[in-house]
This record gives sequence, C-alpha cells and structure tokens, in this order.
Amino acid sequence: MSEKVYTIIPAPRRETIRSMIKRGERVDGRGPDQYRELKVDTGIAGNADGSAKVSLGHTKVVAGVKVSLGQPYPDAPAAGVLIVHAELIPLASPIFEPGPPDENDVELARVIDRGLRSASAIKLEDMSVIPGKQVWRVFVDIYPIDHDGNFIDASGLAAMAALLNTRVPKLSVTPDGTVTRAEEKVPLPINDIPVFVTFAKIGDVLVVDPCYEEELVMDARVTFAITKSGNVCAIQKGGRGSFTPEEILKALDTAQRLAPELCAQLEAAAHRV
Repeated sequence: MSEKVYTIIPAPRRETIRSMIKRGERVDGRGPDQYRELKVDTGIAGNADGSAKVSLGHTKVVAGVKVSLGQPYPDAPAAGVLIVHAELIPLASPIFEPGPPDENDVELARVIDRGLRSASAIKLEDMSVIPGKQVWRVFVDIYPIDHDGNFIDASGLAAMAALLNTRVPKLSVTPDGTVTRAEEKVPLPINDIPVFVTFAKIGDVLVVDPCYEEELVMDARVTFAITKSGNVCAIQKGGRGSFTPEEILKALDTAQRLAPELCAQLEAAAHRV
C-alpha cells in the first residue's frame, strides 16, 4: 500500500505542491498531460466469469464480473441487464471506512456505469435469451485495493478489462422454451471499449491522472469517458471549484489524444488470455 495516505495535507506541503504545479512540475516528475504507467492483467479470479487488475502508478483496482440468467427490466424486456457496484474498502486506504456503501462508493459506481452504458459497451439487446422472460444479467464489482489517486480512471479501465475477459456458456433454446447450456463458452457481445480520463484543476493548471497528493490540493476534477472512436459518451465533474469552457475543451483535447493508447492496452490484455 502506498505510504502517502492522509486526508489533511500540511499547509507548507500544500503550497509547495501548488507552486510546483504552477511551474509545470508535478509531485512524481510527470508533465501536466502525462499519464502514469498503466498495467492490465486479466483472468485473475478463477471463480469469476471475467476479471481484471489495473495498476495506474501505485493505484491498484480489481474488477470482477458474474453473469447469470434472470428476468429483464420491465421497460426493456428484450435486453440484458448491466449492474455496476463499487466498494471503497479499508484495504486500499485508511480514508475508506468499513460498513455499507456511502456516497463515494455510489458516485464511483455511477460514473463507471454511465460511461459503460452511454458507450453501449455491451450489446445488451444481444443478451436476451427469451424476450420478456430470460436475459443475461451482468454484474460488475469494482474494488480499489491500493489508493494513490485517480481511482475513477483505474476503476473504469478495470471494469472494461474484466468485461473483455468475460466468457459465458453458449445457450440453445428449444421451441418449448427450454434453455440448455453448452460446455462451450463465448465472449460477451462487446460493442465498444470506453476509457476514462480524469483531470484535476490546481490553481489555473490542469493535470491529467492526478496522484493522491494532487487530489488533496485540487480545486476541481473532471472525468471524460471516451469511446474507441474518440467520441465523448459521459462527463463527470467533482470538487467545489469550476472550469471555464476553454479549460474543458483543453482537457477534452488531451483526453481524446490519450484515449487510443489506453484502449489499445485493454485490447492487448484481452488478447493475451
């Protein structure tokens, strides 16, 4: 676990970081638009239908996928179901408390769910087995296990990598509605590969993929979910500060430049299995 875990940063250190950022320097030596090293491992959990571990610098997140047959939502009787759950566990950082999910867990799950859903990452319409009666229900569980900043991006990348790794039994349906599972397993019907790119605003400077110390001194945060084709499918703003239109456009330009490499790494990890 990273040793730099605290919720209050001393004023001298805060001013040092903000001064460094203003000069174009960062805590870990990166440039303002430089992402940390990304590592993706898939198939890490034998009991899951799909799983992945993402390391973004010292931040680490695991995601698991379980798929089961169940009833569809009443307003989408011919589509599969996607449910995203996130839990910020004390194993990742002392700032995460044990107990039921709080607003931070819920926000993380919603940000990832919105990006996956808005990009149509899974072809949910292809996951209906018996329309109105049985569909595949996909459950994505996200667990940050080492928090050193920007667990939103790491969580989104881990969730997408786990979905790419997921295999489900091939099904056949008889005329009388009997569903039979074959031994053969097939991938989920993946339609797109969205990635998440987050920026912190510190003073008048934007930095991508903030580490934990940078998050402690940031004024605001914005996350873009970018599709494989480079389109924006979701945006989430956090923090008390604000962004000018020019800052948003500048951040978006950087996000769209970084996204293809992130997407390529997810695809490469999926092909290694």
